[in-house]
Amino acid sequence: MTHEKLAKKLAGRFIVFDGIDGCGKSRQRELLGALLERAGGDVVHCRDPGGTVIGDRIRHVLLDFDLAAMSARCEALLFMASRAQLVGEVIEPALRAGRIVLCDRYISATCAYQGAAGNDVDDVIALGRLAVGKTWPDLTFVLDITVEESFARTNRQARPKVRPGQTHMFSDARTDAMEARPKRFHEKVRKIMLRLPEFYPTPVRILDGTGDPDAIHQDVIRALEDVFS
Repeated sequence: MTHEKLAKKLAGRFIVFDGIDGCGKSRQRELLGALLERAGGDVVHCRDPGGTVIGDRIRHVLLDFDLAAMSARCEALLFMASRAQLVGEVIEPALRAGRIVLCDRYISATCAYQGAAGNDVDDVIALGRLAVGKTWPDLTFVLDITVEESFARTNRQARPKVRPGQTHMFSDARTDAMEARPKRFHEKVRKIMLRLPEFYPTPVRILDGTGDPDAIHQDVIRALEDVFS
């Protein structure tokens, strides 16, 4: 399939890239977006949580503060609130206009991270249906790497960078509260990510995220050609 034909096939489609921290999802989203734009596609990039003024405020609470005192249920609801705004403000209008939407993370991430935090994944899926209605990805890519590789790539021991004007709710807060959680938590996250094809409502493809980014990019293209042939 030519890249031009693939871009036409993906018009009005919603593609998500997910995986544990440092898996390379943003890089693969960018590579795919650049290829589709060169082929004539109209691409919208977004990230979850965030991507809107309201969603970024919620993201700031979720990722910039220590979440030790926050219940897993409250955390899941905040992610869904940010996502509902992203869907209503960005994703649904783009899809209606026939644009290609490429997103970092989605409900797949909430299944994995909040599932690892103690939520039942079936409850997360039900809550997701309430938050986004019928706006689910046409395809979700999970880029799989080990937790050890994740820690090496994200350099978890580095000092956090504080943004200008940023304040912390707690004195020991990390830049990303998800990354600050222990290794056993991230092992649970990875395990649920790998199980997504068993229970997620829409198609999921697991790809090896340990190789060269250009080689992984080719795996992404082949998977898209297979699914949307």
